[in-house]
Amino acid sequence: LGTLLALAGCQSLSTSSTLYDELGGMPVIEKITDNFINEISFDQQIAAHFKETKIERFREKLIEQLCNVSGGPCEYTGDSMLDVHRKMNITEGEFNRTVDLLINAMNQAGVAHRTQNKLIARLAPMRPDIIYH
Repeated sequence: LGTLLALAGCQSLSTSSTLYDELGGMPVIEKITDNFINEISFDQQIAAHFKETKIERFREKLIEQLCNVSGGPCEYTGDSMLDVHRKMNITEGEFNRTVDLLINAMNQAGVAHRTQNKLIARLAPMRPDIIYH
């Protein structure tokens, strides 16, 4: 039994998992993205910021971005957050509401709260490029 436990311990040390893996990989990232788009569609204030957005492109680039920022095998090929949000004049309240919508989307996808917090922590540095531009 001791040898079995030692082997199990070594195995867990040798397999390093990324946030991407913890999220559930591409299927869950796609589910989060689709849930998020749906959440936005029901929020008139936030949806107003997306009236000229090509939703298919938004979906594709958000999937890339979530995959990349979580340590997955994707490269983000979209525009910078500053360029995307320029002239949108997003307020702090709208930004916070959008984060709430993302949390709702992750809850619907069954993502654990601890994992949600890790993803939000990786997205948080983008905040200054999103609000008040």
